[in-house]
Amino acid sequence: MPRFIGLLCLFLLAAPHATAERLTPEKLWDLARIGDAAVSPDGTTLAYLVTRYDLAENGSTASLMLLPLDTTIENLGKTGNRVATGFDTPLAAAKPIAVLRDVKGMHSLGWLPHSSGDKLVYISPGAVDSPNESSADPESASDKPDDPDADKDDGDGDDSDDAKAPQAFLIAPEAGAEPKQLTFVADGIANLKPSPSGTAIAFTVDIKLDRTVNELYEDLPKADARIIDGLLYRHWNQWHDYKYSHLHLAPVDAAGNAGPPVDLMGSMKADCPVPPFGGSEQFEFSPSGKQIALTLKLVNNPAESTDTNVFVMDLDRLLETSGDDAEGARQVDAEGTRKRRLAMRNLTPGMPGYDMEPRYSPDGSTIAFHSMRRASFESDRNRIMKVSTTGLGLVEITSGLDQTAHNATWSDDSKALYFSSETRGTDQIYRIDADASELSTVSSGRFNFAIVGVVPQTRFLVVRQQNMLRPTELALLDTQSTSVTTITDVNGDLYKKLELPRIEERFFTATDGKKIQNWVILPPDYDENTSKKWPLLTYCQGGPQGQIGQWFSYRWNFHLMAAKGYVVHAVNRRGLPGFGRQWNDQISGDWGGQAMQDILASVDGMIADPSIDPKRVGAVGASFGGYTVYWLMGNAGSRYAAMISHCGVYNLESMYGATEELFFVNWDLGGPYWKSQEVADEYRQFSPHQFAGNWKTPLLVIHGEKDFRVPVTQGMEAFTAAQVQGVPSRFLYFPEEGHWVMSPQNGVLWGRVFFDWLDQHLAE
Repeated sequence: MPRFIGLLCLFLLAAPHATAERLTPEKLWDLARIGDAAVSPDGTTLAYLVTRYDLAENGSTASLMLLPLDTTIENLGKTGNRVATGFDTPLAAAKPIAVLRDVKGMHSLGWLPHSSGDKLVYISPGAVDSPNESSADPESASDKPDDPDADKDDGDGDDSDDAKAPQAFLIAPEAGAEPKQLTFVADGIANLKPSPSGTAIAFTVDIKLDRTVNELYEDLPKADARIIDGLLYRHWNQWHDYKYSHLHLAPVDAAGNAGPPVDLMGSMKADCPVPPFGGSEQFEFSPSGKQIALTLKLVNNPAESTDTNVFVMDLDRLLETSGDDAEGARQVDAEGTRKRRLAMRNLTPGMPGYDMEPRYSPDGSTIAFHSMRRASFESDRNRIMKVSTTGLGLVEITSGLDQTAHNATWSDDSKALYFSSETRGTDQIYRIDADASELSTVSSGRFNFAIVGVVPQTRFLVVRQQNMLRPTELALLDTQSTSVTTITDVNGDLYKKLELPRIEERFFTATDGKKIQNWVILPPDYDENTSKKWPLLTYCQGGPQGQIGQWFSYRWNFHLMAAKGYVVHAVNRRGLPGFGRQWNDQISGDWGGQAMQDILASVDGMIADPSIDPKRVGAVGASFGGYTVYWLMGNAGSRYAAMISHCGVYNLESMYGATEELFFVNWDLGGPYWKSQEVADEYRQFSPHQFAGNWKTPLLVIHGEKDFRVPVTQGMEAFTAAQVQGVPSRFLYFPEEGHWVMSPQNGVLWGRVFFDWLDQHLAE
């Protein structure tokens, strides 16, 4: 072969690798994120939000997109051999229509049926003062800090200089449409949901019902203190703000105008949705719009109880008289909303666990909801129950099912429900008959699926599709054939340039003889047929009950770790769902027991692989995963050369006294450490701080000041223990972050420090 031709061949072979890119902490923030998505009532259109981040601005904007579902379904199988990179599923992504672009703070997307055609409703920043009437509290805006974006056009129909707050908007589903602002609530709204009848919208407003120190002692206006008489005075990442989230209703007329909102909860000191993570899934209109079901937690000891209930309110009389300001049961408050505590019927009396997410059947006869049987166990099996709208005939649909259910969604004929469930390291979709409880699996593949909605009069569901390699895209799931077709490609251009890792499923034998599933993520250039030795990362899952499935995290990102040259093994140890209830429940009361042995057995199995360098092994994890790292620091011998604990539990006794949701530690740790000698002994047996004297491994501690679930003092105690003993250690402290790192630039910093630490201690 002539020398020139040989060089040309080498160049052509090398060219793809020369131009290929790998995922980095910065590129994570280049990825578009699909937010809310909703199928139109007639099933012809899919609306969805796409959020993009600006790292320099440390913020984000969202765009509202439309996709024709009817033509997409008609053309399935006719699009050639297009494949979604990273998913390897057929790609049928039509060009979407942009209704709104680059709007700050847009969320809560939904469809509102209307006589002039279905409309879209959403939340984004809007004016506080109505253009038709002055605010009921004209001075309220002057107390707000200056808004640097108040004079910018956010694309939400309001370009005034007035103070802004999150408001409801209505817009026609077409390019170039002008949005109409529906609400003008002084402090803004959240959790918007339209009525299927098109006659109303529901949303939540934070209502101040408790008094501050300065209001109790008016002669001390500069006193800076709190008087606290009960628990849950702070929750996850924020202090109690003297307010309660109340469900509101605003009628919508034939012209698409919303009337004054009515507070449906009056003076109740309760929250809907239930904090800290509840959203609009915790309330729902009946198909007729004349009834609403909602989730409330009405207990005397909220920090120690998971007892929530599903209630229903009848709205027909309220809607009929919504314009009658003289009705004695209503009074206008300072924000211009009316208060009216409606009569409620409890559909779940005597059920002590979580009961939530009510779902009306399309025929309006039945409500399905999720329910946990055991009191104070936040990770109990999530059942699907059904009951008539009058409260009669309560039964469990999923009786005997050895798995948990999420996101129950009725079929459009009211005969069955679809739900997602953890399944051996994936999230799959199931169908269950509402009467006969016959179960069938309607999805497959190495994915995490979540239901967006049923496409009416078809066999298709719109689902969210993701895996460890790629974040969420939307897809059509054929419930008969279980085939999946990806229908959005918001990150397609970026993924065409990326070298992708490889994922394997491996099993190792536990000390009790059971098999432990491990997901193993291999670097893009990994080749087991060479003599190269690779560094290994043990990923320790949090929860402690939370499956390692096919999720794509924006911090604990296996794709990114592998792209950085690390082999990752993620251990579905004891205590994680998807492998039966016995496997899931075994972690409770045994934090430092079999679950830790599962991890050690798995890392030993990985080290036995000749491609792994046993001297370059690290362990990383957050929350209970951070607890695991601290526990391994004192109990894993010489297996590890570097450790990273993010918001980890270090000292079980001090954790009990400083955390907020006591029902969690009461269940998983058996109660307070003074409850009995047996409980006290288990605290000592399983608390990582008891083994700090064995620490030698270099340790990076990461913690946020506003983490009230695992308070920042846990990280400080661990860092002090390492420093005092001369263990190489570093503390990455975020004064404005909580249990998660949410700011874009903080996220990049997190990634840089994370990999700097690993590279420093695990380099060749």
